Amino acid sequence: TLGAPAKGRGIGRCELRGAAAAAAGEMAREAAAGAVEMAQGSMKKKAGAGAARSWILLDANGEGTIMDVDKYAIMHRVEIHARDLRILDPLLSYPSTILGRERAIVLNLEVLLIFNPYIKAIITADEVLLRDPTDDNVIPVVEELRRRLPPASGAHQAQGEGKEQHDVEAAEEDGRLSILSLCFAQCESPFEFRALEVALEAICSFLDARTTELETAAYPALDELTSKISSRNLDRVRKLKSAMTRLTARVQKVRDELEQLLDDDDDMADLYLSRKMAGAASPVSGSAASGWYPASPTIASKISRASRASAATLHGNENDVEELEMLLEAYFMQIDGTLNKLTTLREYIDDTEDYINIQLDNHRNQLIQLELFLSSGTVTLSLYSLVAGIFGMNIPYSWNQNHAYVYKWVVIVGGLGCALFFVLIIAYARYKGLVGS
Repeated sequence: TLGAPAKGRGIGRCELRGAAAAAAGEMAREAAAGAVEMAQGSMKKKAGAGAARSWILLDANGEGTIMDVDKYAIMHRVEIHARDLRILDPLLSYPSTILGRERAIVLNLEVLLIFNPYIKAIITADEVLLRDPTDDNVIPVVEELRRRLPPASGAHQAQGEGKEQHDVEAAEEDGRLSILSLCFAQCESPFEFRALEVALEAICSFLDARTTELETAAYPALDELTSKISSRNLDRVRKLKSAMTRLTARVQKVRDELEQLLDDDDDMADLYLSRKMAGAASPVSGSAASGWYPASPTIASKISRASRASAATLHGNENDVEELEMLLEAYFMQIDGTLNKLTTLREYIDDTEDYINIQLDNHRNQLIQLELFLSSGTVTLSLYSLVAGIFGMNIPYSWNQNHAYVYKWVVIVGGLGCALFFVLIIAYARYKGLVGS
């Protein structure tokens, strides 16, 4: 009789252990499934981080090729680090930057306005890579690059190929064509400078156009505010001032970046990609050039000038950054002029605010003067009411009998006394300068 309950309790413990083991196994399977899902999610995030993005490749002839490649392919192609490529990530907010690397120029000219235009590019010695080529703000830059990247000498040579065939053949016989073409090639700016110029021109033109639009809208609004102070005009000027503040910050950043480059010759020297590739090899030997001087003084002088102008760019003194300095100075002056326009507009807004404050202070002073007049009138009327209250008391006294004619004199004298008292108060206020004349 005692063994049966013990046996039942043993069976119950076994069932509990089995249920606990099953629950533990289910929890382990759920944990494993959750870990797999987290791993898959992290892999998807990594894949998304390195996902292919749209780029356009423009070569030295202005021919464009759309590419869908990931960041690792871009890093391997132009030999830049991930931190440099991260500057061009549209998901990250980086200020305007121009970085010179060993084989590329990383360009990030971003203007975070309502229209959100930006230029994110990588420039090498013979090609340009642009982010998001189908964007409406990038398409004009791509078209301008296609138009201006091809060398001018090649275009002139192709244009006059049929018309000057005889001259070309004669020049080839004398051996002059190679030197002339080399002379024209040396006179041209390097490829990276032409691409950089297009980008700077695009962003400077955009900022100048936005500044002009802001001036067109701001000056009439400020003039209208000075003529009529209302909530509508104040709100309009507030929005324009906010837009001006944002635009000024972006213009100031681009200007500071150009100024920083101009102040550091080493940073400008890093942007000479063609010089780095050319090395120390001279494109025109001294013997060939000297052989041409007696035969053709005109051609010799052209070659000499071209060689001197391009020696620093291609192979000469690495500290000579005159060509890039002139390029940057031109756009620095343009962006500085845009900043001066915004500064003038800000001063005009500040002057308008001061004028509005003066007007409001004047109105406030007028209200204070009105309050002074009303308070003085109230005091004099209270004195007049005091006389009326004294004579209106319901107290029996004998001297008011048979003196009814005195009533009008009391009214007249009391009124004149109160008026005289009011005039004395106003005169004292004007004497102390509390009331305007």
